[in-house]
Amino acid sequence: MAEEKETLQEEVNKSEQENIQPEEVFGEAADTQSEGDSSEVNSEVSALEAKVAELEKKVEEADNRYLRLQADFDNSRRRAKLDREASEKYRAQSLVSDLLPALDNFERALQSNSDDSNVQSLLQGMEMVYRSLIEALKKEGVEQIEAVGQVFDPQFHQAVMQVEEEGYDSNVVVEEFQKGYLLKDRVIRPAMVKVNQ
Repeated sequence: MAEEKETLQEEVNKSEQENIQPEEVFGEAADTQSEGDSSEVNSEVSALEAKVAELEKKVEEADNRYLRLQADFDNSRRRAKLDREASEKYRAQSLVSDLLPALDNFERALQSNSDDSNVQSLLQGMEMVYRSLIEALKKEGVEQIEAVGQVFDPQFHQAVMQVEEEGYDSNVVVEEFQKGYLLKDRVIRPAMVKVNQ
């Protein structure tokens, strides 16, 4: 009977040992390990979140840089287009500027009077050449600036004298010494005038 008790006792001990869970045996160690794992996981998550934030910042900077470059490109393209249009519009400006002294000389020559028939025929030929030049310049968009009788405008007129004459209002152009010219909407040369005070 004693033997049976010992055998029963051994079986109970075995069954109790078999029913014991590893958590119970290693409870403290398991708790310590899970806390360590969670802090490790938290630090990895924090590191990954920091990396994601850094990458998002870099992407945003790259997007901003791209948008600025696109805007700069658009602006330079627009400037180039405006420059092309202006150069096309005012392509004759240097030629017109060079021809104006010749026109002035033609006008002075045409103002001379003579009774000699040879001089008269020469003046007629000069007048024809003068009109041809004026017509060619008009085709390019050149116009004379109206001066006499107009209100003085410093954008279009250059005052070289001031006088007090009756029959004219104040600040009105009385006389034109040299004609002024416009190329389309740009002043090539202002008219040189005498202005009433």
